[in-house]
Amino acid sequence: MDMNELYAIGDVARRTGLSVSAVRYYADAGVVTPAASTPAGHRLYDVSAISRLELVRTLRELDAGLDEIRRVLAGEATLRELATTHLALLARQEARLRSRRAVLSTILRQDSTAEQVTLMHKLVGMPDEERDRLVDDFWTEVSTGWEPPERMVQWWRAARPVLPEQPTAKQLEAWIELAELVRDPETRRTVRHELHEVCNTGVGPLMTSSPMLDSLEAGMPISEAVMTAAKEGVSPDSPRGREIADQWMGWLTTIFATPDSPGIPDTPEFRTETAEHMSAGAEWERTPVEPEGLFERYMDLVTTVNDEPPEFFPYEWLAAALHASVPSAH
Repeated sequence: MDMNELYAIGDVARRTGLSVSAVRYYADAGVVTPAASTPAGHRLYDVSAISRLELVRTLRELDAGLDEIRRVLAGEATLRELATTHLALLARQEARLRSRRAVLSTILRQDSTAEQVTLMHKLVGMPDEERDRLVDDFWTEVSTGWEPPERMVQWWRAARPVLPEQPTAKQLEAWIELAELVRDPETRRTVRHELHEVCNTGVGPLMTSSPMLDSLEAGMPISEAVMTAAKEGVSPDSPRGREIADQWMGWLTTIFATPDSPGIPDTPEFRTETAEHMSAGAEWERTPVEPEGLFERYMDLVTTVNDEPPEFFPYEWLAAALHASVPSAH
């Protein structure tokens, strides 16, 4: 393209991909004016004007307004400033679209009423403080009227939904369901009954007793060591693998210890039996199951809202480490 040549409006339209009427419009609006005109009044554009029109077309496709474009072309604003403004606007638009998609998807799934749609729209825009208050109210009511172990209540309350600044539609859908769940009085009564039964029937009193909770907390660092070793690809038959197996057995054999009993003896037979239980645990974890109760559904939804992929315990690695640590295996 000749830097000194002037081009008729038809040529300009073909080179920029704009229509003739659009080129004329931008000239009349004072955005990109022609460099000259013929005696007959036909507009002529130079290379600089054509370049500016190409930029105008690009910015318009990015939804920039004429005033913003004028400021960029006049040097009153930079492209970076314009991009920053429009990126923030686009992020807000995307957030609104995700919210609408979540509400519409829930409407289709639940065949919702007009009142429910209004509520769902409110839920997706709920501030963090209101979400926290809603969850806190839920757990306050669930733990009222009976005496659950305080540490258990702390663990339950710690599992709460935290929507990111830019949640996905899936996260929003999960939050809508979760919010409706915790607001429902019948759900609160059901969860209270579920947890009361878990803590007060069968082995519940033993498993939720202070000594047992102490033991479970003491075992957490060892569980983390198992998970870390498996992630790092440590061989179960290595010194580190056998050391972790020894730590696991040292913890396991003292869980049921009492002042009158030192606990379960750490024998080769018990290690082998424990390894077999670990192998069975791996098989059980590979079997997908639907949440059986509302408490499990609550936890499942929290995981989805928080976008926390399920972290599976490496039962097979621990089983191999336990087998390798049995004295008769060496």
